[in-house]
Amino acid sequence: QVQLVESGGGLVQPGGSLRLSCAASGSTFSVHAMGWYRQAPGKQRELVARISSGGSIMYADSVKGRFTISRDNAKKMVYLQMISLKPEDTAVYYCSRFYHGGFTPADWGQGTQVTVSS
Repeated sequence: QVQLVESGGGLVQPGGSLRLSCAASGSTFSVHAMGWYRQAPGKQRELVARISSGGSIMYADSVKGRFTISRDNAKKMVYLQMISLKPEDTAVYYCSRFYHGGFTPADWGQGTQVTVSS
């Protein structure tokens, strides 16, 4: 059973920055793609960024140029660096592990709240 634990959320002013971290357990971390999703109140959960086991990265159009996903396989960590934050980035952010070789999330963290407000 994989556990994913997010941290780093909080309240930030528009234009500010945050760095989210996700600590993963399990022995097969490096072979799985990892990702960050978010869910705002009243909206569906959406994929924000995904990084494959080989390092290929994709971003949602809404965050391109502002968010950066990265991973450290030795530490079993995934990060989401967020800059130039906007009020519309306010959401609960979830770390996910994808099924091996696929684009469907298999595991979720508990989520961390990001609030962008003045």
